[in-house]
Amino acid sequence: LALGAVRAARRRGLRVPEDVSVVGYDDSAFMTCTEPPLTTVRQPIEAMGRAAVELLNAQIQGSDVPHNELLFEPELVVRGSTAQVQGA
Repeated sequence: LALGAVRAARRRGLRVPEDVSVVGYDDSAFMTCTEPPLTTVRQPIEAMGRAAVELLNAQIQGSDVPHNELLFEPELVVRGSTAQVQGA
């Protein structure tokens, strides 16, 4: 979607990031190869997978597992598709 937003902005004569900043979600290895490289919010996939396996193993072994939500902190990966805020 973010790459589509970059294309749509360019079709309207806008420059990324000079006129509009674009941020994607769920980082991909290919996002460094786009023009401009896409700023993204990266999910901690490894930690999420590890937690899921640990909970599944505990459940398989008959242990009680909590049914509340798990919270994971995402990471902002700043690349070329976002401009620095003036005065910041």
